[in-house]
Amino acid sequence: MTISNGCPEPTRRERVAGHIACHSALIGFIPMHLMWAFGVTLWTNEANFDKWYEDGGGSYLFVLSGMAVLAGIFAMSLIRPWGTVFPRRVPFLAGREVPRWPVVLLAGVLSVFLFLYTLWAIYAAFLSDLNDDPSKEVFDGWIIYYGVPQFLIWSGSLMVAGWSYYRRTAERAARNRSLAAPRTVDS
Repeated sequence: MTISNGCPEPTRRERVAGHIACHSALIGFIPMHLMWAFGVTLWTNEANFDKWYEDGGGSYLFVLSGMAVLAGIFAMSLIRPWGTVFPRRVPFLAGREVPRWPVVLLAGVLSVFLFLYTLWAIYAAFLSDLNDDPSKEVFDGWIIYYGVPQFLIWSGSLMVAGWSYYRRTAERAARNRSLAAPRTVDS
């Protein structure tokens, strides 16, 4: 089955990946970060957290949470029709095709960034000398056991949803190129 602009619908597996990427941002990331943004000190070293929080950490956490909302919406756009054609409620763009490459590139960059961030967190928690003095850490070491799986799931599902978008919109891009190619008349 195809959607309104000729792109095939995502498969069930691809839809599940998109939903997982969205929920990883909205349910896996935001609640914990909003809790810290409001000053709750779960899984933190309280004395260090309070100083960090007052030095701008609270604002930083609110910004991160807002960005995670955008990441969740973006993940859904990879598997929904409004990710390929602007909906009618978008002024000046309604009904036009969403540019393919910015979406594909953003999906790739975000998924790779999340994966590299996870690798860095593993390195920082277990392999580096950053933790020589745990009393200087803002967050408790136990957070890694929550964060690493959550970020691996988020990055992996975003990769699958992004690849789905790339694959599904390739046919539309090829069709648009063939329509734009100049036609020659044989004599």
